[in-house]
Amino acid sequence: MAEHKVGSMDISEQEKTFDGFIKFATWVAAISIGVVIFIGLVNG
Repeated sequence: MAEHKVGSMDISEQEKTFDGFIKFATWVAAISIGVVIFIGLVNG
């Protein structure tokens, strides 16, 4: 087994996946907050 060298692995796919996940989570959080505010205004 070869010795591990830090920083030698190509992680571009993992970075793209993580960026997509963060964008998705941000949109979900923003929409959820918007829905909660809307429900509060309608029922208030």
